[in-house]
Amino acid sequence: MQQVQQDVLAALAAALDALSPGSGAKARFETPKVASHGDWAVTAAMQLAKPLGRNPRELGEQLRSTLLASEAGQRWVSAIEVAGPGFLNLRLKPEAKQQVVREVLSAPAEFGRQPARGQKLLVEFVSANPTGPLHVGHGRQAALGDAICNLFDTQGWSVHREFYYNDAGVQIQTLAISTQCRALGFKPGDPQWPENAYNGEYIADIAQDFLAKKTVVADDRSFTASGDVNDLENIRDFAVAYLRREQDLDLKAFEVKFDHYYLESSLYSDGRVERAVACLQASGHTYEQDGALWLRSTDFGDDKDRVMRKSDGSYTYFVPDVAYHLAKWERGFTKVINIQGTDHHGTIARVRAGLQAASAQQDLQIPQGYPDYLLHTMVRVMRGGEEVKISKRAGSYVTLRDLIEWTSKDAVRFFLLSRKADTEYVFDVDLARAKNNENPVYYVQYAHARICSILATWQTQSNMQVDALSSVDLMPLDSAPAQALMMLLSRYPQMLAQACADLAPHDVTFYLRDLAGCYHSYYDAERILVDDVKTRDARVALVRATALVLSNGLNLLGVDAPTSM
Repeated sequence: MQQVQQDVLAALAAALDALSPGSGAKARFETPKVASHGDWAVTAAMQLAKPLGRNPRELGEQLRSTLLASEAGQRWVSAIEVAGPGFLNLRLKPEAKQQVVREVLSAPAEFGRQPARGQKLLVEFVSANPTGPLHVGHGRQAALGDAICNLFDTQGWSVHREFYYNDAGVQIQTLAISTQCRALGFKPGDPQWPENAYNGEYIADIAQDFLAKKTVVADDRSFTASGDVNDLENIRDFAVAYLRREQDLDLKAFEVKFDHYYLESSLYSDGRVERAVACLQASGHTYEQDGALWLRSTDFGDDKDRVMRKSDGSYTYFVPDVAYHLAKWERGFTKVINIQGTDHHGTIARVRAGLQAASAQQDLQIPQGYPDYLLHTMVRVMRGGEEVKISKRAGSYVTLRDLIEWTSKDAVRFFLLSRKADTEYVFDVDLARAKNNENPVYYVQYAHARICSILATWQTQSNMQVDALSSVDLMPLDSAPAQALMMLLSRYPQMLAQACADLAPHDVTFYLRDLAGCYHSYYDAERILVDDVKTRDARVALVRATALVLSNGLNLLGVDAPTSM
């Protein structure tokens, strides 16, 4: 149906250009809020009325006549109504809607995908420092990041997934000391236990394996423990490798993979931080005050200037971030998306200010809004009607692996993507485990499994393979339920494009729920495996196309599409 839309849209553009040269570029269709009003809506008459000094309904009538007389209108449009102050409501012929079934069946994996555009995108997400297992907030970020990468892939981008973390600094030193204390036999509550130490039981596990001189292997590092409790550097390196491996196990259970792990410490060892600071100083946007070096970030719209280097000589948090993003730009990533918690909101303006100052000094031509950010809220977890408290410092927080073990990878992914990133979300463990229509992931997966059962029965009855469905006669698909399902299938490509543009993978979950609901309604309205072969095969082709779109959408979210349930 993409070709149908292109044909009719071209006819609309030509009609608009005839009314007002150049206005054809604004030709577009909208989806009516009320299905009974038609398949597509056009508001162009109301937009042109004032500049042309004409009555919008009269313009609407003129557009209606022109469209109906066009080749595309005669071929694909059954009726056009002028409503209200000048809306055009278009109704398509059944054969126009049937085209989407052909499109899906002819290229199942490519439906909705755009050709390669020759542009690179880097998405940085999770980026958890190795100080403990991944919690459910990291899980939300992992689900968001992976789904957004998949969305951009459908739109022709070359996508790079990156995990950025710090293997040095205060938190890592605290991790090393906490592990050392455990190895020495101390535990939380003992007089010898440091006030700021990490209290979780995972620290005891690290200490035990350190004393056993074990070797741990993570995706980006491996290390063998010396077993010497006095060698704090060895303890630190082992603890980092141990927790990086734990993170890898969490991510593997969640089926999230990264192309690259980037160390904050490398920015210092490679001299990138010092070069970035020198560049900012040369830009003329820094000054010394109270023994500290400041970035005049107000020059770039920040609400106040920011300290770069403190009076003790150490750099503040955003300085290596500036150096890191300069490295991203140098690697050719002209579009970058950072997915972070809402607690990082304050760093956005200062990082962008530093990049603009460096860009001007080196003529890098970095866009003002670089990089893009998607901030997400944390997640509350309910189980048995009670909230499971999250306290990372106390070691009692819910881990991502806990959530997967209590429910499933599919449920966690779908649930964490079912709301806008910046909205509070309560993860209901009991709902995620339920096998009924109240559970959205079950509802969608059941629709797919239900269709697979029909397809298996059809293959037995017809002695045909599913590939043969691409050439069946679709004319029997003329009922209202069938046409509603086909119209919803046709909106999948547009939904993908909009979800990508808005960084909104929750739109995919909404669409899949709607599609599953529309399929269930169709199944209830019309028996599919009827005696009439022509009607049967047409209906099987429609539900086969529906299953393929359900599967594609679920896979984009990282959720399985089961063939039986």
